[in-house]
Amino acid sequence: MPPDVLLDEQALTFPCEGEWLTAILSPAAGAPRRGVLIVVGGPQYRAGSHRQFALLARALAAQGIPAMRFDYRGMGDSSGSARDFADVDVDLRAAVDRFMAAVPGLQEVVLWGLCDAASAALFYARTDRRVAGLVLLNPWARTADGLARATLKHYYVERLLQPALWKKIASGRFEFGKAVRSFTGLLRASKQTEQQAPAAAAVPAAPGLHERMLAGWQGFDGPVLLIISGADLTAQEFLDMVKASRPWQKLLAAPRVQRQTLAAADHTFSRREWRDQVAGWTAAWVRSW
Repeated sequence: MPPDVLLDEQALTFPCEGEWLTAILSPAAGAPRRGVLIVVGGPQYRAGSHRQFALLARALAAQGIPAMRFDYRGMGDSSGSARDFADVDVDLRAAVDRFMAAVPGLQEVVLWGLCDAASAALFYARTDRRVAGLVLLNPWARTADGLARATLKHYYVERLLQPALWKKIASGRFEFGKAVRSFTGLLRASKQTEQQAPAAAAVPAAPGLHERMLAGWQGFDGPVLLIISGADLTAQEFLDMVKASRPWQKLLAAPRVQRQTLAAADHTFSRREWRDQVAGWTAAWVRSW
């Protein structure tokens, strides 16, 4: 369906533990049985960076896939106190409830999340049988050590190969002192983590971010579309975590996981051609099963 005949978008409000959440529904023609709930990473609201989520929802609706985007409690136009991405399960359940009620005939939803919204979707998906699939973009797996290692590996090493750096050095515009301080700080952070690891390993710890993400993925048996930006440290940190873990490697190698990479794209897919590609991949994948 071309964009000029899109159905009117609808503003919705719905309750969540005594507060009111705000959402925008982009309906689709026909009787769709599957829709996409866009989970917003923080801190931002339902339009997304450079209107990314609004454009995605409309692109999906134009292809017959209803989409809904909403604000967590404490964000955008929703009431209540702001909360961390690791504590939005209740908000997600309320949003799924409202989405299903707003679209007659809708039987299941796909959760679509970028960055920490992808991690939030992983935490929630296995708890709700109405969630049939996940679209995860540049999942947030940030730790101090992981960031240090990813920066050293994917920023400093790659930058040494860039002609622009050497031109900057030759022109005298390169700040050696600042670069050295940054580099040594990252080395120090990485080394401290290695030294602390044996002592920490002797003390049982509560499940951390990586463990919770792994448990979420293992506990969800539906199809997954993983979309990675090639020019993004968050994405590289996630992939480095996967490379260091056999359980993660096994999960990503499963037939139910489809992976796409945009080599030149930044974290939020800020260019139109990148956003259009992501929307195209999402729509094709949602209709493929």
